[in-house]
Amino acid sequence: MAERGAWDGIRRHGLLSTTALLDLFGIDGQRRESIERRHRPNIIEISDDRLGKVSIRDQIPMSDEGLRRALPSSVSPADWYTRLNGMVFFWLTESRLLRLTGARAYQNIEHEVIVLDTRAIIEAFFSKIWLCPINSGCTKPMPHPRDHGTFQRIANYDYSHWRYRRVRGERVVELCVDRAVPNVERFVVDGFVIRGEQKLGFLA
Repeated sequence: MAERGAWDGIRRHGLLSTTALLDLFGIDGQRRESIERRHRPNIIEISDDRLGKVSIRDQIPMSDEGLRRALPSSVSPADWYTRLNGMVFFWLTESRLLRLTGARAYQNIEHEVIVLDTRAIIEAFFSKIWLCPINSGCTKPMPHPRDHGTFQRIANYDYSHWRYRRVRGERVVELCVDRAVPNVERFVVDGFVIRGEQKLGFLA
């Protein structure tokens, strides 16, 4: 799920994590610190005369207070933001997607949804993929415990543990790829614009 109007840039540059976007746009210093290591209550736009303009998503479902309750003392909220900003995230089920697009903060906003071939993504990026059993970017209403070990490589993911604790479709919640998915168009099987749960049209 991406901001409305993001698809053209995604086709040109690939699906980029926040960290990769900041590298591409040459954002450094205090501004980078505020984007990469602090909570983003609002969408942040960055621009470049050559690259154009992109929107970096807000983190409304998460908060410093919630993270302090969810993280061990050895991991700070800033550490967690930095970890998340270094990855590209995918929902694995339509129900998870619709849960987010239907949330109060987003239900009246148009988003672009890009549907990818999961098998092809795994084959291409196997060594760079992490699996996560929770929504790692959410601490509301319940800040579920988490730490860096919450993300596991495919070979190490304890699927059998979650198989007996979660219904089908919830045993892995997020698939994350380190840094970026370049040339993403080769993996695309569908794309559409959505507002809430209503599909408004297809991506060109």
